[in-house]
Amino acid sequence: MNFEHNEDRRMLADALNRYLSEQYPAEYRNQAAYGEAGYSAETYAKLAEIGAIGALFKEADGGLGGAGPDIHLVFEALGNHLVAEPLLGALLVGRALAEAGTPAQKARLEDIVAGTALAALAHDEPANHYELGRVATTAKRNGDGWRIDGAKAVVPFGDQAQLLLVSARTAGAVDDEAGISLFLVPGDAAGIGARGYGRIDGGHAAELRFAGVQVGADALLGAEGQGCALLERIVGYGLLALAAESLGAMDKAKGDTLEYLRTRKQFGVPIGSFQALQHRMADMLLEVEQARSAVINAAAAIDETDRVTREKALSAAKYSVGKIGTLIAEEAIQMHGGIGVTWELPLAHYAKRLVMIDHQLGDMDHHLARWMALSA
Repeated sequence: MNFEHNEDRRMLADALNRYLSEQYPAEYRNQAAYGEAGYSAETYAKLAEIGAIGALFKEADGGLGGAGPDIHLVFEALGNHLVAEPLLGALLVGRALAEAGTPAQKARLEDIVAGTALAALAHDEPANHYELGRVATTAKRNGDGWRIDGAKAVVPFGDQAQLLLVSARTAGAVDDEAGISLFLVPGDAAGIGARGYGRIDGGHAAELRFAGVQVGADALLGAEGQGCALLERIVGYGLLALAAESLGAMDKAKGDTLEYLRTRKQFGVPIGSFQALQHRMADMLLEVEQARSAVINAAAAIDETDRVTREKALSAAKYSVGKIGTLIAEEAIQMHGGIGVTWELPLAHYAKRLVMIDHQLGDMDHHLARWMALSA
């Protein structure tokens, strides 16, 4: 099987990595990621111009690719440079529009691909613990439209997004998969309360409260009460993206650690000459390659028509990068010593991001249990 990218993907990867290497140094990244907005609007616009957002969508939807390897390529580059900009929200909401949107709804993709509109998935709730089918937020018919009430937790850039994709229950009990619907809600709609905050790994998130938010009939995305299957599909793209981002961050942490072992000296020799550290470094190299295999497998399976095959590959990749990413973060810091946790060293920020990726869209325990349930 040929794992090499085609010419178009290689050109995109070259342009993306060149721009980030030259224009996105660690100091600039940290200033933006830990700043008030949590990202740089200028950088986000430039990423859209390069084609990083367009590569996440099919040509028929106004994009440049949209296949699993395209998503893998883009997010691995973002992880390698620790990019904090909100491309994950663009991917999740944009793919939902592409999969189930009406022509009028799909027209909103143009602004997402162009980088002129921020989008965010508002699904997680304080008590759902990664379960897609557990939704307490409600949407009730109100005249020709809907009234949405409830709360959403840790919505990336949720207080800044112009477009929110909100999951809400239109029928059934709180933990029924049937009865979940998806709605497109303007970020500035009346009745939305937002409490924004910076995340520990950089970037921004918000707690959202919906109190009698009124939306029109055209806000419903897809069929009423059948949103769980679409939610699983778009979250699958997010799992691939996060796994690829983690792989890129692991590669960077591994490379920086290897360079440190080559240059840091004790007793007059590089510490990389000590056998104990060589063994630990060899273990890191093998683990990163194991993660790479899992991500490649997920990218190949993302468009698989058989649901079980596809979802098992995605959960396996997310479990793998959660487990291995935490290991790489811990080992890299330990082999750097005390300097490994200082703010000035980029490694400290990579370590935080590697650990926090595990908690997005389901941690390793959740995806191990999900993989076993799918295998039963």
